Amino acid sequence: MASFPLQPLYTDSYGVVRFRANRVVTYLLEKGGLDVNMLARVLPDSPDDWEQFAQLIGYSLSGFGELPYVRDETYETAARMAEQHTPTEQEARTAYLEELVTILRGHVREMAVCLFQVTPEDLVE
Repeated sequence: MASFPLQPLYTDSYGVVRFRANRVVTYLLEKGGLDVNMLARVLPDSPDDWEQFAQLIGYSLSGFGELPYVRDETYETAARMAEQHTPTEQEARTAYLEELVTILRGHVREMAVCLFQVTPEDLVE
């Protein structure tokens, strides 16, 4: 589970879903002499912080999902929030995890059929 809450999402004037940028963080990057590449060299092993940072600088949701340090759970939660426009972060996260459990349950069932050489009907829930 993510260490930080998700930034609010909005749709910009071009129709792109983005995280709402934090003005202080944006100012520090633009005027404070900080550089994202320099930060990456200094803090390379901090995925929770980088996930949050991408949100704080106003990354688009689609671009956020392509970043190597963004976990599926974080992206999928944000995507569900953007698609449904209503659920809270907790509701969106719960929906994602419930879907994941359903998928995994099906895979476990398939593995049990192969492992125990039985038919699916032989497995009792």
